[in-house]
Amino acid sequence: MTATSHKKGSVKATVSKLLLVVVVMFAFVFVVMVPLYNVLCDVLGINGKTGSRYEAVEAKIDTERTIKVQFVARNNDAMPWGFAPADKVLRVHPGELRSTAFIASNPAQQDMVAQAIPSIVPSRAAAYFNKTECFCFNQQPLKAGEEADLPLQFVIDQALPEDIHTITLSYTLFDISERVAAAH
Repeated sequence: MTATSHKKGSVKATVSKLLLVVVVMFAFVFVVMVPLYNVLCDVLGINGKTGSRYEAVEAKIDTERTIKVQFVARNNDAMPWGFAPADKVLRVHPGELRSTAFIASNPAQQDMVAQAIPSIVPSRAAAYFNKTECFCFNQQPLKAGEEADLPLQFVIDQALPEDIHTITLSYTLFDISERVAAAH
């Protein structure tokens, strides 16, 4: 074996090892990090992630307190839809069931599917903000040029800490059309 062929074999082995490291890193990021992140957020109560569907029960409304709820809508960079809250602010009494909507429009030339991901600030208010109906529970298909009102119904738990006077509920809208098409 010549020095040149030994050197080429060594380079090929190094490149192969580096490619394997890259594949392992991507697998770690996409397979391990997301569930680990979700567990840490749940345990530490951070990131303002909201819970799943809440079953409303008849509750006494605390008319002594009023909470300002702000609504924010934004699109992921690759999402061309129009997306905005119908109400930018609602004043809500803890225990009161309230409804609002977000308006989505698809200006694209093709049908698309979106998924909204919610976040609440301050993050410690997330445990007290309960959604009974939310467009974020489901994927949102819209045909090209179509517009839709996306419903949201919620109640703020009366146990919300007294020092929280404003809650901001933010949704980020993601295009998941390709993922949905690949699943079918």
